[in-house]
Amino acid sequence: MTMTEKSFLGLGPRGFHSIAYTEWGDPANDRVLICVPGLTRRSRDFDFLARALEDQYRVVCVDLPGRGSSDWLTDPDEYQPPRYAQDMAALIARLGVETVDWVGTSLGGLVGMILAVQPKTPLGKLVLVDIGAFIPKNALDRIAEYVGTDPSFPDVAALEAYLREVCPFGPMSDAHWAHLARHSARQDAETGTWRFHYDPRIAEPFKDGFSEAMDLWPLWNGMSCPTLVVRGAESDLLTAETTDEMLARKPSAKVVEFAGVGHAPMLMSDDQIQPVRNWLLD
Repeated sequence: MTMTEKSFLGLGPRGFHSIAYTEWGDPANDRVLICVPGLTRRSRDFDFLARALEDQYRVVCVDLPGRGSSDWLTDPDEYQPPRYAQDMAALIARLGVETVDWVGTSLGGLVGMILAVQPKTPLGKLVLVDIGAFIPKNALDRIAEYVGTDPSFPDVAALEAYLREVCPFGPMSDAHWAHLARHSARQDAETGTWRFHYDPRIAEPFKDGFSEAMDLWPLWNGMSCPTLVVRGAESDLLTAETTDEMLARKPSAKVVEFAGVGHAPMLMSDDQIQPVRNWLLD
């Protein structure tokens, strides 16, 4: 099968906005996996995972509003998890299936948890990639420092070098870094320089920083779907202590951890893809 690029319309208080996604596998397959990336990332991060699963799933990978090929929102205060959850509910309705499995990295996992606790949730299995029930303040402050800075680069190679320097994704092949850079980049029509493929205003909702850690325990405690937690062993966002407490409260959950990786495992290499594939298909 080959990848196809599609879109649908989400509705917010300022009107409709287009949301782009890539789809892999048999479009008639009613076994659907939705993949949602992190705060500044986009759908193409999941190309390698999608290829590994398209024989079993119809895999749908999303550009959240303000990222990639999706529309930038008129009001930056709308860049919030409730907005994304509403848009993903519209996507599920469009796909025409009763249930979906979900892989969410960081913000994408948070959106998954919000959907998972809703009455009559359509979520089946849930994979949370480096996101959990508690986010320390220092991790939130680190994210707030770099999101929205909108650096520019003379070429994609320079953007890739920046990614390698600042992103704690752990050991990855040159081909994987090149893939991330190519699909992270957009060229400024006026200057010809290259920038990241997201609206810098996604940082507006937390421009004043964070006064405290983010407590997501009510979401974790309220979820009943089978859950796999994927953690980078060096992550500052999902700590070992939080992971242990999550398992203590929900012993049925499974955890896989990758050494030498921070926030967040990118699920591009076989050693990271295979445990996720095995769990989803078990």
